[in-house]
Amino acid sequence: MADPIVPIVDVVTNQGTFSIQLDPAKAPKSVANFLEYVDAGHYANTIFHRVIPTFMVQGGGYDAQYERKATKPGVQNEADNGLKNTRGTVAMARTGEPHSGTAQFFVNVTDNAFLDHTAKDGQGWGYAVFGKVIEGMDVVDKIKGVKTGAAGPFAKDAPQTLITIESVKRRV
Repeated sequence: MADPIVPIVDVVTNQGTFSIQLDPAKAPKSVANFLEYVDAGHYANTIFHRVIPTFMVQGGGYDAQYERKATKPGVQNEADNGLKNTRGTVAMARTGEPHSGTAQFFVNVTDNAFLDHTAKDGQGWGYAVFGKVIEGMDVVDKIKGVKTGAAGPFAKDAPQTLITIESVKRRV
């Protein structure tokens, strides 16, 4: 029996394009959730609103005016899937509530083992990795290098030059 096609999406930004290979075998709910937002065009003209060069770049939830985009209810946290928050992996952003991930995602720009699942309680839940950057990590590194500070509702870590996600589209 042939392996199912592994989805790849292209994230087109005003800094260049990077591509994410999704992992539906290990994170089926997270991947399905992400692809629903992709297919609905949710990410067009959103921004990377949080950039920490020694940690990660986060986007997908705000437009260029820093207005939060509407989302569906949160998805079940799949951080216990064995995937680790290592450089280049893509994970679900969430609040302190473990099952609150919706449209926002982040790309780890360094190894972040402290985000990995350790227990099904409190901080132990971790952050669910659901894909990895397979092309264009240099674009992610360019994004992580922008000057940050206060912007919109954020007191810090917001790019001082807008980093726009022009589109996210399925390649495969």
